[in-house]
Amino acid sequence: MLAATLALAYAAWKWTDAEGVVHYSDVPVDGAERVDISEYSHATGARISSPTPAASPTTKGTPAEMAFRYESIAITTPAAEETLWNIEGVLSVSVSVSPGLQNGHQIRAYFDGEERMVSGTNFSIDEVARGVHNLQVEVIDATGKLMIRSQPNRFYVQQNKVKR
Repeated sequence: MLAATLALAYAAWKWTDAEGVVHYSDVPVDGAERVDISEYSHATGARISSPTPAASPTTKGTPAEMAFRYESIAITTPAAEETLWNIEGVLSVSVSVSPGLQNGHQIRAYFDGEERMVSGTNFSIDEVARGVHNLQVEVIDATGKLMIRSQPNRFYVQQNKVKR
């Protein structure tokens, strides 16, 4: 009985919008498919395994473009709700993308709402002050088209004070 209750509490739906971006929600929308969340890691939100979705007849683009889709993207470092101590103003970020980042695709990060183009899935952000911060990342293709976007990630930076 408890397992059935938990399964209902964690229902999720997945759909792809007209731009080809995959979305997940706890509220069903027209055309969404219910997903078994046991396939997902509750710690990171990353999908562990997944079937490849079939292209719809209305999908635009070349066959290669229609065939490729990212299945998941997650910020692995810093973890959501993590408190970082004494980072000396430099935030190290790691992003997990599945399948891996494709040639010509880039990671775009939003740190406290400010857009930053970064190099690869491991990068640093300088001049990070103590306090509450938000980070979100997305993959864009060579034309600037959004491929997939992570969930926002809130984290905290603390700095010890030194008495002089």
